[in-house]
Amino acid sequence: MSSSSLKVVPQPVRRQVEDGLRAAIISGRFLPGDHLPDRMLCETFGTSRSVVREAVRLLEAEGLVVVHPNRGPFVAILSEEDATDIYEVRAALEALAGEGFALRATDEQRATLRAVYQELCDARADTPREALLDIKQRFYEILTAGSGNALATRMLGQLLIRNSQLRATSLSSPDRLPETVEEIGQVIDAIEKRDPVATGAACRAHVRAAAAVAIRILRERSSAA
Repeated sequence: MSSSSLKVVPQPVRRQVEDGLRAAIISGRFLPGDHLPDRMLCETFGTSRSVVREAVRLLEAEGLVVVHPNRGPFVAILSEEDATDIYEVRAALEALAGEGFALRATDEQRATLRAVYQELCDARADTPREALLDIKQRFYEILTAGSGNALATRMLGQLLIRNSQLRATSLSSPDRLPETVEEIGQVIDAIEKRDPVATGAACRAHVRAAAAVAIRILRERSSAA
């Protein structure tokens, strides 16, 4: 095959489709179990089949998409058992990151984390779920970066992608936002005291509370199906 017959797709295009598809799954535009045929995705994102398939492969590796032989890609369905496993590992990693942040974060990182937390405090019941998820994502990016543990940062980052559907599920509960603000506030208070033990405990408590809400909703959906 000659080089002139090869179509080179710029990386930014692939990244845009990948990010767009991930956001559509996290926000609930594409629901668990939804079929994601090539033609529909090409029309949705205005790009070629090869770009769409590459994005699907990347999200399959993240656990957000499953590809069934002879049927194609579908949005992954998380079971109650999957959610329990994810939250258990997330609690351990998030506590480790919080402990590291309390010990090693710079003054600038602490100030930035407080500023993002204030955005969460300012959110209202009608704040779009996508905006809330963006705030939480930035909070975790700062927390892990300031932890000084590159391995924990990488592992938690990968897990939070897998956990994104569950975070959206827990935030769908009308009472969850004020609870989240209070729980994250406990994390911030412990960080400002530079207390790694209390920070780790507050991180674990937050994750366990989110897990309880998400698993309850998953159980209710399963019973109603």
